[in-house]
Amino acid sequence: MYDSGKVILGVAVFLCLASFPAWYNVITSKADYRPDPVIVVSDNQCIESTQYMREYHMQLLKEWRDDAVRNGKTIYTASDNKTYEINLTGTCLKCHSNKTEFCDTCHDFSGVSPNCWDCHNIPKSGK
Repeated sequence: MYDSGKVILGVAVFLCLASFPAWYNVITSKADYRPDPVIVVSDNQCIESTQYMREYHMQLLKEWRDDAVRNGKTIYTASDNKTYEINLTGTCLKCHSNKTEFCDTCHDFSGVSPNCWDCHNIPKSGK
């Protein structure tokens, strides 16, 4: 092979470029960043655990939508057997009233755009 030096150099450059995102995250420590949403009200009790809500809040909201709008069910029984009214404004937005500091913080970080506000009013403190 007459061009083995060029091939080896090309492979080395490719590996450097392909692994750059991983090295960049290690060097800048941005890989550990997590958004810190602000909860306005001091009530620390959510309808489910924090971990559950972080992972499954969209599924829960879709269930609520189906239960309330399509099936007429207006009461949600949480995993601790407490009951809550299925109502975004009366239940969720009491504590999470600032859309900019709570909802948008995580949604922007994750790169998602949920369509909640197509039907629901944006809370006044979150405009």
